[in-house]
Amino acid sequence: MKICLVRHGQTESNYEGIIQGRENVELNDTGRRQCKRLSEKIKDKHYDYCYMSPMKRTVETAIILIGDRVETIPDKRLIEREMGEITNKSRELYDTNKYWDYNLNSGDLGVEKVQDIFERCRDFLRYIIDKHSGQTILIVSHSAILRAIRHILLNTDVNGNLLYPIDNCYYEEIDIDEKKISI
Repeated sequence: MKICLVRHGQTESNYEGIIQGRENVELNDTGRRQCKRLSEKIKDKHYDYCYMSPMKRTVETAIILIGDRVETIPDKRLIEREMGEITNKSRELYDTNKYWDYNLNSGDLGVEKVQDIFERCRDFLRYIIDKHSGQTILIVSHSAILRAIRHILLNTDVNGNLLYPIDNCYYEEIDIDEKKISI
C-alpha cells in the first residue's frame, strides 16, 4: 500500500505568519500556483482515492491537484489542529517545544493535545488500511495532521519534540506493508 501526503497550498494567514487553526480560509494566489506546480509533478501518478480535510484550503488543493480523476472523500479526522486562544494570533505565540512534546502533551490555551491528534490519525489510518488494502491513497490535509501521520507510519520515536517541517504543498509518498505495520 502506498500513502501519499500533501499539505494544502499557502493561505494569506500562512503568508502573514498568523495561526489559522480551524479558521476555514481559502488558498491565496501563491497557494494556487503552488498547487498547480505540484499537479504537474504528479499528473502521471495513479491514486485510487483521495481523502482530505473538509476545510476550504484542503478541498481547493485537492481539486487543483487531481480534479475529478479520483474520488475525493472529506474526512473530519483530517481537520487541522484546534489552536484555541492562539487562533488568529502571531505564529510567534506557538511554542513548538511545548505543543509538539508527546510526553508533555500540553493543552494550554485550548490547543489540541498532540496525543489527541495522534489518536485521531491512528483511527483514520486503521480505517484506510482496512478499507483500501494494496491501493494508493492520496491524503490532503494540514501540517499537524500530516506530521502525526508521518510519525505513525514511519514508527518514529515519540520522545522529545516531534516537530518535522511540512511546508505548503509538501508532498511525500510512503510505502507501507499492511501486514507488518502496527497502528
